[in-house]
Amino acid sequence: MQIRCKKLRQNAKLPEYKTRSSAGADLYAALDGPITLAPMDRAVIPTGIAVSPEREDVVLMIAARSGLAVKQGVTLSNGVGIIDADYRGEIAVGVVNLGKESVTLSPGDRIAQLLVLPVCAGIFVEADILDDTDRGTGGFGSTGV
Repeated sequence: MQIRCKKLRQNAKLPEYKTRSSAGADLYAALDGPITLAPMDRAVIPTGIAVSPEREDVVLMIAARSGLAVKQGVTLSNGVGIIDADYRGEIAVGVVNLGKESVTLSPGDRIAQLLVLPVCAGIFVEADILDDTDRGTGGFGSTGV
């Protein structure tokens, strides 16, 4: 599927898959200069791009880069980012440093992954009774850790 990308900053880089079978394309920091995140600091990192998917039944999802998260403690501050197919503003990535050491992010660093996923819209209907299941109302670890 074609995703049209518009560069909004001079140092912006288009998302890029690093291998043929990569599910997520890397997003790059379009910073004016390096920024340092102390432990528990948060920041919003611009990517310098806006996108326009060719179909409306997709969502672009931002996910953490596992290496950055596991090795340095930098992950997404909102868990996962959702970019609706009709959003045309700059993609920005909220990050948080959960590590014990400060981490410096520089222009051009790979900061997150972008996934393109199909969307199925639900039709929400009020009901007085829901189907019974084996799980029932068990949540938050009720099926095991």
